[in-house]
Order: sequence, then C-alpha cells, then structure tokens
Amino acid sequence: MHNGHSTNLVGLPTDLLASAAFNEHPVPLHISGAREMNKNLFEMLSQSQDLADAGEAFTCYMMAMFGLDPEQQEKGRTRRYRSSFLRLLKGWGYDSNGPEGAVMKGWVESRFGLVPTFHKEKIDRIFGPVWTTYVEEKMSSRFHNNSIYTQLDMLFEFCQWALGRYAATGKAHLTLYRGTNSFDEHQIVVREDRRNVVIRINNLASFSSDRDVAGCFGDTIVTARVPVAKIAFFNTLLPIHPLKGEGEYLVIGGDYRASAAYF
Repeated sequence: MHNGHSTNLVGLPTDLLASAAFNEHPVPLHISGAREMNKNLFEMLSQSQDLADAGEAFTCYMMAMFGLDPEQQEKGRTRRYRSSFLRLLKGWGYDSNGPEGAVMKGWVESRFGLVPTFHKEKIDRIFGPVWTTYVEEKMSSRFHNNSIYTQLDMLFEFCQWALGRYAATGKAHLTLYRGTNSFDEHQIVVREDRRNVVIRINNLASFSSDRDVAGCFGDTIVTARVPVAKIAFFNTLLPIHPLKGEGEYLVIGGDYRASAAYF
C-alpha cells in the first residue's frame, strides 16, 4: 500500500517524510499555523525554569483553551464530556488499536500525510474492510466535539519545543526500542543482513527509551535512531498523564533503518 497522501500540513513531500533517507537526515517539522495561532503559550513557555514548570504551564493553557475538566487528567468521573488529548493518551495506553488509537493515527494521517499500515489487523489496501473499520473509528463524533486535532497539534508543537529546550537539546536523534513478537504491524521492507533491516513503522507507534521495558512487549527488540523531529510525545513531557510509567515515546512512522535482535 502507498505510504500516504500527496498533501500534509508540514510542508514536505509525504514520500520524503516517510523515507529512510529523511529519518537518517531529518529537518525540523512544524504543523502549519499551530505555533503562530498560540504565540502567548510559547511566550509563556520561554519563561519556564525547567521541563516540569513548562509542563504545568502547558497543561493549564490547554485546560483554559479547550474547557477541559481537570478530572479528565486521571479520574473517570463524567460530567458534560469534552474530547481531550489526555483521554486519547489514556486510551492509547490501554490499546493502540482501539478507538482512541484510531483518532491519533487519523491525526497523523491528516497532519503528516502518512496512512496507517495496521489497525487491529494489517491494512493492505484502501477501502478494504480493515481500512473501513479504521475510518469509522477515527471519525467517531465521540472524539471530535472539541477540536481534538488542534489539541494534538499543540501537544506535538509543545513536545518539539520541550525536546529542543530541555529534553534533547542539540540532538537530531534518540536511540529508542520497541518489542514485538511479529512483524505484522511493522513490516520489513528490506533485510540488509541477519540483524539489520529497513522496517516500515506504523504511522504512529510506541517506543521506549529503556531496552528492558521494550522486552516486556515482545521477544524481538527493534532498535532505531528516531529523529527528534518525529517524536510526538515522551514520558516526562507532562507532570500528569496516563503513559507515565512505561518510559514511552510516541513516534511518527515511515521507513526506518533498524536492527532487530532477540531479547
């Protein structure tokens, strides 16, 4: 199946963005208009003392901007429901192939042009039954009542700002790990030798900075140099969030040169 759409909101050809060449020699990525429309947020962030301070400021800004109930940060008590990026992160943590995962993959498709390669099952063709299930879930009105893609735009831009300012200053790549028991979700495109491969990572995927943690999710460990520009979230970004315990990074997909070895 083709990697993605011809258009996106980051100003680069999608085929380039999806390529192993980009992932080896990345350039910064920004979603059109996201920072420009939230200048006050980034002016406020520039005055932060550390990442924790910045995370608190970002959380307060999002609560005010989108009218989010602070209880949605962790607690499940229901009032008038407003779709929240925190709810999506929580759903992703339970099951990346659930409805919340579909919305997040749909955001990547919309903003970066990259289509998912897997959702519950391998997606091998557009308009097939697996694709139809993905589209139905990503478009659910349950999650689209509060500018949810805009919330995710801001989360990505804050993540990129925080990586540059505090968490990965001066770095173009981070070495991250993913455990797997099969390559249905992340397909091997080229096998260069017994260990080194070019692997097509799903358009959004979880990695870990801890190889031992990755080993809990599969017997084969995929090790990749992930461009900082393709990190959409990391585990210390916010003071409170549902993915805190797993050292998790959410990574924008494409073709990655990687090594695969038994844990």
